[in-house]
Amino acid sequence: MRLRLKGLTLLLLVVIVVLCSGVRLCNARSGKHWRRNKSPSTSLLRSKGKGKSSSSSHRQKGKGNQNPYQPSPNAPVSPSERPIQGKRTQGPTMPAPSDGNSYTMPSSPPPPAAEAAAAPSPDTVFNVVNFGAKGDGVTDDTQAFQEAWAAACKVEASTVLVPSELEFVVGPISFSGPYCKRNILFQLDGTILARTSARAWGSGLLQWLEFTKLTGIAIQGSGVINGRGQEWWTYSDSNDDDNDDVYNVELEQMPKIKPTALRFYGSSNVTVTGITIVNSSQCHLKFDSCQGVMVHDLTISSPENSPNTDGIHLQNSKEVNIHHTNLACGDDCVSIQTGCSDINIHNVNCGPGHGISIGGLGRYNTKACVSNITVRDVNMFKTMTGVRIKTWQGGSGLVQGIRFSNIQVSEVRTPIIIDQFYCDKATCRNQTSAVAVSGVQYENIRGTFTIKPAHFACSDSYPCSEITLTGIQLKPLIVPQYHLYSPFCWQAFGELYTPTIPPIPCLQIGKPAGNNVLSDHDLC
Repeated sequence: MRLRLKGLTLLLLVVIVVLCSGVRLCNARSGKHWRRNKSPSTSLLRSKGKGKSSSSSHRQKGKGNQNPYQPSPNAPVSPSERPIQGKRTQGPTMPAPSDGNSYTMPSSPPPPAAEAAAAPSPDTVFNVVNFGAKGDGVTDDTQAFQEAWAAACKVEASTVLVPSELEFVVGPISFSGPYCKRNILFQLDGTILARTSARAWGSGLLQWLEFTKLTGIAIQGSGVINGRGQEWWTYSDSNDDDNDDVYNVELEQMPKIKPTALRFYGSSNVTVTGITIVNSSQCHLKFDSCQGVMVHDLTISSPENSPNTDGIHLQNSKEVNIHHTNLACGDDCVSIQTGCSDINIHNVNCGPGHGISIGGLGRYNTKACVSNITVRDVNMFKTMTGVRIKTWQGGSGLVQGIRFSNIQVSEVRTPIIIDQFYCDKATCRNQTSAVAVSGVQYENIRGTFTIKPAHFACSDSYPCSEITLTGIQLKPLIVPQYHLYSPFCWQAFGELYTPTIPPIPCLQIGKPAGNNVLSDHDLC
């Protein structure tokens, strides 16, 4: 009897085990791993965090399930990653899916540190409107510009913003260092107008908008700097009338000294791009004692008869690159003065104007040094000269290492000029000393002229040497008011590497015999 009871008990245990497996009462059989339940506080935090923002910095507000590789639409974009117009930018690369139902996240997300460092912050943008500028084309906004600059000056990589669709009247102002932080951006999208009141200029100033002793300064944008030079060009020189009455001051003539519209002095790593400068009373854009200058996609424009309105003026500056720029003015499109070296000008349109000039050098018996200048791939239309070197008598120093290449001229009066007897008056006193000119290459100068194809007027004491001509093809264009002349040479020596059109037989082949050797005083 006892054996039967034991057998029945064993049988019942086997049945119970079988029934447990059939109704899936064991979690292990359903493929779920057993784990210890979390504490109530942890579970509560998890449930509250779904779909809502967290105080931790790596979560984005209102984006509970947002892809961590997709940048926020409100996040600032670094300049290097801003989309270029007409080009597509590639978005972040998503991780490749794994063989399972979901992809494997990388061990760490892409580091945003580099992007954040270059990205502009609202705290670094100083809008002149926020400092009281009206931008109505009437109110004097000079003070607002000064205050915006003073604030930006204290912040590295800051931006002074001149917003679009507004016109700001600004008087003479200096945006100066040397205690300003580096890499300030002057974002010019609106229009800056010069003041036209004679009172604003006093007895005369040499510059209107000036940037001095800065590192990494850049001006960019689609805006305009308007010097309103008509107010200066139409007035004659100021007379001796000392009437300072408020009523009559607007009727007074502008001072004799006229300002440059935009000047950079003593600065390095300077960039000017995109903007337009029009109707400066004198020179439009000047770089003085600067190093590392980049000018591109710039437009300069003033009437052909506007006096002394050089486009770009370079002095005591090195490592300058000017390209893809349109220059139309009443004087030299580009003027290169003493102390300049390593200048590269290319892909420039020039005209009207006086061409691209080196000089005048050596005025008032001064020493002048210019070297390593390249002007190439330039179009000139209806300019007074093409490529020119001009020096005053009585000077000293040296112009050397000059290359003019691929210059297309159209209706240019005299495309090629070296003039060591330059004079802007009726007569100038003859002097024996001169700024020497050596090593000038002319390559592929082609097009039409209206007066003379080439003019080499060199010094008896310091003849021009090492002039080379290659691929010169210049054809006369008859214009009623001009008389055509043959090429002219005086004390010019060099080589003809190819036949020229027209022939230039006056260039003396070889080197000058017994020419003066430059003294230590003359050497650069």
